[in-house]
Amino acid sequence: MKHCDRSAPRDWVDNAVRLIDADSQRSADTHLLRYPLPAHWPVQLYLKDESTHITGSLKHRLARSLFLYAICNGWVTEGTTVVEASSGSTAVSEAYFAKLLGLEFVAVMPASTSPQKVALIEAQGGRCHFVDGPDLYGAAKRIAAESGGHFMDQFTHAERATDWRGNNNIAESIFEQMALETHPVPQWIVVGAGTGGTSATIGRYIRYRRHATKLAVVDPENSAFYGGFENADATFTTGLSSRIEGIGRPRVEPSFVGQVVDRMIAVPDAASIATARHASAELGRRVGGSTGTNLWGAFSLIGELLDAGESGSVVTLLCDGGDRYASTYFDDNWVADQALDLASPTEILTEFALTGKWRG
Repeated sequence: MKHCDRSAPRDWVDNAVRLIDADSQRSADTHLLRYPLPAHWPVQLYLKDESTHITGSLKHRLARSLFLYAICNGWVTEGTTVVEASSGSTAVSEAYFAKLLGLEFVAVMPASTSPQKVALIEAQGGRCHFVDGPDLYGAAKRIAAESGGHFMDQFTHAERATDWRGNNNIAESIFEQMALETHPVPQWIVVGAGTGGTSATIGRYIRYRRHATKLAVVDPENSAFYGGFENADATFTTGLSSRIEGIGRPRVEPSFVGQVVDRMIAVPDAASIATARHASAELGRRVGGSTGTNLWGAFSLIGELLDAGESGSVVTLLCDGGDRYASTYFDDNWVADQALDLASPTEILTEFALTGKWRG
């Protein structure tokens, strides 16, 4: 009788899962904040504040799920070099978990990534490999192959690494935290499409729990998700890099599930940055560009509800803090170098805050 035995000692795997679970156990859930809209408006806006994760962004959830998925699939084990293609925040979070497990981590990222994010990755012991142009995937695969490591590939695995039915995913958390609000079931949830994992999780959960909530996905300039959704074409590409870090991709990523999305909203980069600045002033703290994109979409939907005389709630994500972008989105010289005019979107935001009328 023949045997082909590939089993390996599971002591390292058992301990790695324990370490990740222990890290999660030490962490509290993120806050759901009320955005300061006028009190007399019949619509409320909430921000799920993902910046309070230990690595400072929404991507902390994704990185935890990706590591557990890779470890339990046998792809990552003791001594494995972990490689990821990332514009920044995912790499920060993955570097944290790699350090927790004693693994080497390499982030493959655009050369334009903000210095603040590079510093955060390196502070977690990660190494940064910069690429000119949008093809991060090929470089990441090559580095993983050369090192005998594992390409984590967030863009493929994000929609399947998280249990969308529950298990403390972000959708379950939002609905639990909304339970005692005036309008506990949101009219809309608004998210960006980075990997597509968050929108897939929320869209599936809404259907699984039979909520009436609709899902809107916002998309910045140069990104392929809007075009792919509009044309029902999963192969749609732009070949261009997004200026709004963390969201926007040059291709429709494998983890994007357009069938669970009710509406896509294209957001100009000037609007994203102007909204990040506007919201930072309203909240008394800086928020990042992707949060600006989310809020521009949320404001537009609130404007529709107010115009129709409807009441309800809208939820979106505060993805990360704005201090990471001090040298970009909050730097007037950088904005000028990018030929971005913030005057028009700022006027729209000011009018909306005063009147509830949306003309974006």
